[in-house]
Amino acid sequence: MLTYDEVIKNEAIKIYIIRADESLGALGYTKHSFDHVMHVAQMAGYILETLGYDERTAELAKIAGYLHDIGNLVNRSEHSQSGAVMAWSILHDMGCDPAELATIVTAIGNHDEGSGVPVNAVAAALILADKADVRWTRVRNTDISTFDIHDRVNYSVKKSALRINDEKTLVTLELTVDIAFGSVMDYFEIFMTRMLLCRKAAEKLGLQFKLIINQQQLI
Repeated sequence: MLTYDEVIKNEAIKIYIIRADESLGALGYTKHSFDHVMHVAQMAGYILETLGYDERTAELAKIAGYLHDIGNLVNRSEHSQSGAVMAWSILHDMGCDPAELATIVTAIGNHDEGSGVPVNAVAAALILADKADVRWTRVRNTDISTFDIHDRVNYSVKKSALRINDEKTLVTLELTVDIAFGSVMDYFEIFMTRMLLCRKAAEKLGLQFKLIINQQQLI
């Protein structure tokens, strides 16, 4: 079976992630570098492990998390679909089992809020892990005076934590936001569709979803 460790050691994939992030940088997007994809991979695995899914399913979620943004190499538009096609080709050449490959590709193709649907547990875990990764360290722009709304919102998030309760009935995204840089309304303006997708993903996993900003529950 193809392992997560094999995937993250693949030199071609590393180049695709680097170049995809460079393209997004040129377009003014926040960082989608190794820090982001590794974080998403680990968090997706954590979600399924915590909920009692088997180790292999959690590993597939980690592979999907690591590869989920490579479609940005092609174009930001429809990047989840192009990323899914790229992932199929790469993992097929690496000898990935067809059934497992199908699960990974399905998750990648459904992670974006524009068209994604949490059709299986791996897709749901990937959605939650990806959409929860909002934090100030992902902002590229170093000139605060020129921040756009995306810069302001991401820069305002000083702490971000995604947690599942002990009863395994609730997943909470808790943010600490510095309102000097971005308001709570700014957050909702650009991230509401992401939060609604997170709620659907949580429901797919048998969980409720709550968003807490500065200790106040908003969803």
